[in-house]
Amino acid sequence: MSQDEKPPERRRMVRLPTGGTAAGRGMGQKIRTADKKSLSSQEWIKRQLADKFSEKARAEGWRSRAAFKLTEIDDRLHVIRDGARVIDLGAAPGGWVQVALKRGATAVAGVDLLPIEPITGAELIEGDFTDPGVGERLLELLGGPPDLVLSDMAHNTVGHRKTDHMKIVLLIEAAADFAITYLKPGGSFVTKAFQGADLGDLKNRLRAEFETVKFVKPEASRKDSSEVFMVALNKR
Repeated sequence: MSQDEKPPERRRMVRLPTGGTAAGRGMGQKIRTADKKSLSSQEWIKRQLADKFSEKARAEGWRSRAAFKLTEIDDRLHVIRDGARVIDLGAAPGGWVQVALKRGATAVAGVDLLPIEPITGAELIEGDFTDPGVGERLLELLGGPPDLVLSDMAHNTVGHRKTDHMKIVLLIEAAADFAITYLKPGGSFVTKAFQGADLGDLKNRLRAEFETVKFVKPEASRKDSSEVFMVALNKR
């Protein structure tokens, strides 16, 4: 896209919970107050503590088990190049930022609605990337257009299937709009998606903009989750 062309209208993110910490979206607080939580909350905490990827993340110093999702995607598809500039949308608590830096990225900028504790080598801001000026701010912090755009964003479900589905699709499309607008030629885009989401139009659009589009379900994604990742490689 030339600099004279107007970027596509961005869709606003659905606001995420404001509680939690950058070290794990409130995990420590949930553990300390487990006796006051509902049975379902206590079961979630027990599952987190028993999960092998959560345990491995704690042992290895990753901020979240999601680090292993990006690690597997990169092992398979090599989306993180040495010297790459990377933008992470929905970056808290910072696991994907850590992976990008460890795997050779030299500049990383991330944004999230939640605060993110500093990570050496990364520029991290709190805000909504769809707000006016936030995308440009990320590019400024990065020092140029990205080679890779990552999005692990999610939204709060409301329990209404059609509404939740619409919010999922709009959030993915917003990330894709940003990637298509700002990625360097040859760059790649990784976004969280969900099995069953109606992404036909977006998939066709990405196939027109990128050489290859794949869906990946990393081992670190829980088997009972509909979570998958859409990976678009080599922007035309």
